[in-house]
Amino acid sequence: MNNIAVVLFNLGGPDSIEAIEPFLYNLFCDPDIFNLPFGQNLFAKLISSRRAPKVAEEYKLIGGKSPINEWTEKQRMMLEDSLKSKSVNAKVFTAMRYWHPLTAETAKKIEMGNFDKILLLPLYPHYSITTTGSSFNEWKRKFKGDYSKLFFINNYHLNDLYIKSINERIDETILKFPADAREKIQIVFSAHGTPVSLVKKGDPYSVHIKETTEAVMKARNYSHPHHLCYQSKVGPMKWLEPSTSSMIKNLSEQNKRNLLIVPISFVSDHVETLFELNIEYRHVAEQSGITNYIVMEGLNDSSIFCEALTELVVNNLA
Repeated sequence: MNNIAVVLFNLGGPDSIEAIEPFLYNLFCDPDIFNLPFGQNLFAKLISSRRAPKVAEEYKLIGGKSPINEWTEKQRMMLEDSLKSKSVNAKVFTAMRYWHPLTAETAKKIEMGNFDKILLLPLYPHYSITTTGSSFNEWKRKFKGDYSKLFFINNYHLNDLYIKSINERIDETILKFPADAREKIQIVFSAHGTPVSLVKKGDPYSVHIKETTEAVMKARNYSHPHHLCYQSKVGPMKWLEPSTSSMIKNLSEQNKRNLLIVPISFVSDHVETLFELNIEYRHVAEQSGITNYIVMEGLNDSSIFCEALTELVVNNLA
């Protein structure tokens, strides 16, 4: 029987207030996001020390750390159990891009593990050079084992079970609205934005996001009006539009006051869902006169999402 390793890739997040600055340093050192001709480490040191105090205030409001590490570990355990139940002899690892366990740590474990096949599975359903591309590039820099054993899963943004897991969460969230408001809901998909310059270079992320959104709505027979917007803009350059905050204001101006917010590019809750969507944009919604503003829970421990990951592993091994 083949001895399989599955590596789940994710960003990772600071596991304490003290970890914020080194986490940001690792992020700003990433050449796939901030590619400087020289002085990258100095740039990373300056900008991480400058941003850490502001970011720390955000993390204090969501419990002092990122839950992404715990959710990723939960997903790892669920996937390992699910594969065992299907008689797949697989050990599942996580490799975080900017926090522990870092890619280098996981790559070393796998080199020592005598595996026949190594399946690299990002917890980013949509491909972007800034997420999946960056994680794979880091793996290629750190992994010193046999490359013929590697299988790369680039994206799965149209996987039926992934789409189903999002719709299950949407259905759960609809029930949180007052009964008389449920037919008036606007479903607002909020994705992490990227600079427009990336799109022009051919990064498929924004196309993948649109395709997922369309697939989700088609699977639910277009139950409600829906909208797509983008969050998390950093810096002065032009990013994907419309922004989530402008979408909230525009819908309010159209007298659409019941918003169900779907974090579409994330598979687990972290600072961008718990602080940005749930706290920061909630203020925008309240100031704009939104009556009901409810953010969908991340996929987190969704058993259907675990089935999607299981299917991806089984199909790619076949």
